[in-house]
Amino acid sequence: MPTGRYIIKLCLLGDGAVGKTSLVRRFVFDVFDDKYLMSFGTKVLKKSLTVGEAELNLMIWDILGQKSQEALHAAYYRGARGALAVCDFTRPETMKNLRSWLGSFRSVVGEMPVIILGNKADLEKSYTLSELEAFGKEIGCKVLETSAKTGHNVERAFGEIGREVMEEI
Repeated sequence: MPTGRYIIKLCLLGDGAVGKTSLVRRFVFDVFDDKYLMSFGTKVLKKSLTVGEAELNLMIWDILGQKSQEALHAAYYRGARGALAVCDFTRPETMKNLRSWLGSFRSVVGEMPVIILGNKADLEKSYTLSELEAFGKEIGCKVLETSAKTGHNVERAFGEIGREVMEEI
């Protein structure tokens, strides 16, 4: 694995209200707020992460979840080295919609690493982790269950995408 310092652009993809902003806020600031604030455009937050002998400065692009703004998405994706594709365990359609999100992302950046996050694991699920893992296998992505509210697997998710990105460098 490479050593040194790297600036890595990561995108968070997925429908509105799946918890992308909450996941980033939990990772960067270790806070959670259950009030929904719709993201407009994109928000960029930064956090450093050590992977092996490398220091990564993650530039995390929280992409708005409205597919009506898809024309803007391609511009936001350019230069990304990886993505976390987020779905909501309480809304099955958000999992199915990841196929479109990933297709759009990969049409711009190519075959960069993507990890699927099944978020809101602290709530009653409308589909199982096994179903999400089968979906992930079908589209070639690793899957993690997360909860921005409790912090479950949030650090792990960003650490794993960081490692996958570094393996591609």
